Amino acid sequence: MRPLDNTVRKLYFWKLKQHEIRLGERTVLMGVLNVTPDSFSDGGKYSDPDRAFARAIELEEQGADIIDIGAESTKPGSARVSAAEEMRRLIPVLKRLKDRLGIPISVDTYKAEIAERALDLGAEIINDPSGLTFEPQLARTAANFNAGLILNHMRGTPETWAKLGPMPDPIQTIGRDLDAMISRARHAGMDKAHMVVDPGLGFGKRKEQNSAIIARLGELNPLDLPIMVGPSRKSFLAHPDLEETKFATAAAVTAAILNGAHIVRVHDVREMRAVAEIADEIVRSRPE
Repeated sequence: MRPLDNTVRKLYFWKLKQHEIRLGERTVLMGVLNVTPDSFSDGGKYSDPDRAFARAIELEEQGADIIDIGAESTKPGSARVSAAEEMRRLIPVLKRLKDRLGIPISVDTYKAEIAERALDLGAEIINDPSGLTFEPQLARTAANFNAGLILNHMRGTPETWAKLGPMPDPIQTIGRDLDAMISRARHAGMDKAHMVVDPGLGFGKRKEQNSAIIARLGELNPLDLPIMVGPSRKSFLAHPDLEETKFATAAAVTAAILNGAHIVRVHDVREMRAVAEIADEIVRSRPE
């Protein structure tokens, strides 16, 4: 099942509501914009709608291909927030950004109610951190808008991650679970051309298992969907100094690209754009 080392990323055309993104020729960068007061790396920094707007514009200028806006933290131990509170944080930002960006907006949510409102306001992608395990009807909402849907593998919930034991054979388990998520999405009316999968680094996995997932990323290729990876500033990469964590993130991003990631979700777009360009050159230099 494991691909040869010289496997080239398969080319996909990811269909969204208004865009079609070519995946595989180069790594697509998804820039993270948290509008929460409690995110693990930048909580509160962009909770003001004007600051969030300015940051989204900056991320596009730095080279982001997609902006991913999150209004509810999924850091370890975080508590869930109501739809009303998530709406209060998110909607003013989406209203300011409507028709102001040249790149698609993704919204990081597992709530169908939030997804519907976000798609109404111009978002084109729903990035479901729960992989349809919290609200399965979210897939139908995305399908109704011809939106993109990212299925992220989550084990347990943020409240229980600290108590979970290690996963036996993580990549095999993740592959089976993602396959089941894809089936649920298709039964809800989602076309595979609109879907992307994410193995969910840090989402209920032990520190050493995240490195193993990146190393064996190619084993998800039989799912026949583009792969997104989000290592940026995750706890398994954390160092006391933020600059050191940025370098650790760069190493993880490089490894993910070399192992077949089509999209990387990152906070530091300018720096990771430079990283991705070199990693892409290495991928292109492999013999056919």
